[in-house]
Amino acid sequence: MLNWANFISQLFNGLVLGALLALISSGLTIIYGTLGVLNLAHGAMFMLGGYAGWLAYTHTGSFVVAVICGSLFVMIVGVLMERLVIRHFYSRPHEDQLLVTFGIGIVFVETVRFFFGSLSKTVPAPPALAGITPLGFMFYPTYRLALLGIVVAALLALYAVLYRTRIGLIVRAGIEDSVMVDALGIDVQKIFMLVFGIGAMAAGFAGIVNAPVVSIAPDVGEAILVQTFVVVVIGGVGSFTGAILGGLIAGEIISLTSMFNPGYSYVMLFVAMTLVLVVRPYGLLGTAGRE
Repeated sequence: MLNWANFISQLFNGLVLGALLALISSGLTIIYGTLGVLNLAHGAMFMLGGYAGWLAYTHTGSFVVAVICGSLFVMIVGVLMERLVIRHFYSRPHEDQLLVTFGIGIVFVETVRFFFGSLSKTVPAPPALAGITPLGFMFYPTYRLALLGIVVAALLALYAVLYRTRIGLIVRAGIEDSVMVDALGIDVQKIFMLVFGIGAMAAGFAGIVNAPVVSIAPDVGEAILVQTFVVVVIGGVGSFTGAILGGLIAGEIISLTSMFNPGYSYVMLFVAMTLVLVVRPYGLLGTAGRE
């Protein structure tokens, strides 16, 4: 039933989902913008973060430890993936990059399925963040409100790394012209490894902090991957702020459309992406010449 309370609630849901998509997409767009690699294993890394965090939670009972372990585990996986496989594909055609990352994603999913089965796992919210919070005009799950704050804090931290540190300066320079950065005597290969690790960690962090909202399953990353690519296209490839803007737009589209007919949420999402591509082929905040 459509009413004012449902509409406001869906707006909040869209804001939370949009912030989460923005965080995941920021990792993907940083990787693509710097390395030129379209990582189809990014959704699987989101899933890995959830499972690694769940495993840590079952042994410690601490949600904080689960978040730290899930994030660091996926960062390590990302670094190893870049060192062992991805670095050999920088000069290869994009089709090869798509195939190898798609294959790695399948390996991750099926490995998790082999060890943990196909049944979903749950990570409860911390006791302090459980329950419902009255907002005056409606009641809203406390953890969803906390999740919004957690994701915003993570985005601000990522922004600070990219725009307020020397390593961030090198990364942004690498996005614009990696050949020039290499000519200045900077070890681009180490930067590439670090960028891939940070991008993977963003997905893993999102995977575990979202676990109390959506149960973890081996296939949970598939839908996230599709939504993330749409966010990157809408916001602009290689643009951190574009990933945030695209994530918020995508989150609200999915949430508000679901209020009327959930079956059309993806339809409207792709309609929005098509309209953006017609008006601005490089995305809302993307720049021409970035391939």
